[in-house]
Amino acid sequence: QVQLVESGGGLVQPGDSLRLSCVASGRTSSSYAVGWFRQAPGKEREFVADIWWAGGSTTYADSVKGRFTISRIFAKNTVYLQMNTLKPEDTAVYYCASKGRDGVYDYWGQGTQVTVSS
Repeated sequence: QVQLVESGGGLVQPGDSLRLSCVASGRTSSSYAVGWFRQAPGKEREFVADIWWAGGSTTYADSVKGRFTISRIFAKNTVYLQMNTLKPEDTAVYYCASKGRDGVYDYWGQGTQVTVSS
């Protein structure tokens, strides 16, 4: 199994920045990529970004392109989500998840709340 722990959420104003962290532990050799997802109240969970441990290839949702940056430090089993120019519509619980060889996100963290409000 892979355990994931997110941190870094909080309450910020529109235009501010936040950096979320996701630390993986356990059977990390079975983790091929890590993705960030978010779920706002009353909405479906949506994909935000992901990154492959090997090579660092990234993918972003259109809604965050140019504002969010995903990165990883392989040696620390840590993935970051740098969020800039935050908007009220970015308010959500943010989750990180581990993708296995089969391409399925099969392990999830507990989530961290991000609230963007003036």
